[in-house]
Amino acid sequence: MNYSYSSLALCAVVAALALPGCSDKKPVDAAAPAPAASASPAAAPSASAPASAASAASPPGPPVSVTTAKAEARDMAVNLRTTGTVFPLASVDIKSQTNSVVTKMHINGGQFVRAGDPLFTLDGRAEEANLAKARAQLAKDQAALADTQRQLKRAQELLAQNFVAKSAVDTAQAAVDAASATILADQAAIDAAKVALSYNHITSPLSGRAGALSVSIGTALQNNVSPIVTITQLDPIAVTFNLPQRNLAEAIAALKDGGAKVTATLADGGGSFQGRLYFVDNTVDAASGTVRARAKFDNKDGRLWPGAFVEISQTINTLKDAVLVPQAALIQSARGTIVYVVEDGKALLRPVKQVAGQSGEAAITGIAAGESVVVEGKQNLRPGALVVERPKEAKAGASAPASSAAPAPAGASSRSAP
Repeated sequence: MNYSYSSLALCAVVAALALPGCSDKKPVDAAAPAPAASASPAAAPSASAPASAASAASPPGPPVSVTTAKAEARDMAVNLRTTGTVFPLASVDIKSQTNSVVTKMHINGGQFVRAGDPLFTLDGRAEEANLAKARAQLAKDQAALADTQRQLKRAQELLAQNFVAKSAVDTAQAAVDAASATILADQAAIDAAKVALSYNHITSPLSGRAGALSVSIGTALQNNVSPIVTITQLDPIAVTFNLPQRNLAEAIAALKDGGAKVTATLADGGGSFQGRLYFVDNTVDAASGTVRARAKFDNKDGRLWPGAFVEISQTINTLKDAVLVPQAALIQSARGTIVYVVEDGKALLRPVKQVAGQSGEAAITGIAAGESVVVEGKQNLRPGALVVERPKEAKAGASAPASSAAPAPAGASSRSAP
């Protein structure tokens, strides 16, 4: 019993000593979050106000490294580039104009011929016989005419002596007129026979290159059925291409001055050729919005071949005193084309309008000649940003080291932080 009472008394003492400690610890743990929660709303306004003031008073960012170019005022030739096809100015299919047989061949396939050179000889014996017959008929009728003329002379002499009536003279005169008309018909028959005979001697109507031959000696030909050979003119030669409808007025105006200059370039280093525009079609193709045009070229070397494809470059207009900047300076934005102009060490945004572009240059309106436009580094600019121009000799490789060196300080600071 005494042992039990003493144990209970000892437990009561320990509990009495432990309760104050527990009560002291619980208020500390509960109160700790309260000051933090109550302090955060009060601290927020005081912290935000200095932050905005600091941002308003912060100096502008570091200068952006750029390269610039001066806008220049000079004439600019506006060229049209398209694809064309070499086209012969003349190409003739040679056909027989009579039913005959080939007796001689004076050319080979692929040979160059001149206008008037003989190509083929056909069997013309029938035509020669017809010509001889017509000439014989002419001789006969000429004899008849001479007889009627003598009869007329006698009748006139007898009429003067009052031995015949006036009607006898009139009859003799009619016979002379009829015989004269017969002579004219005979002469026409001779001419027709000569024409028929000439069909047996086929000559080249133009200078050019002969194509493949479709006949040989002994081949029977029919009148105007199939071509024997094709002669194609190569010098001069033409190139056919399409002009945009918007350039039609300039092309027509150029025709009045002898035609605009046109340059044709063969692929794979085949060479370039200078020619002039000489034809513009009278209809615009509704499907493509283009009009067909042709330019003429000298082709003494025969390097332009019919059917070949060439690159066409034509000067369709010349802009006088246009403001030119590098094409790389233009920026396409949602509001249109813009450029950055450098003034007093700052980048200023300028809206511009591109009039034409050629060979890496652009003719624009919206800036004046002599102003400096940003060519490289414009992607890092904002209106009003400070800029510093790179040295001229470092333009080619300055951007790469700058961009590659930028992450180094950040990495170094992160590594030095520990």
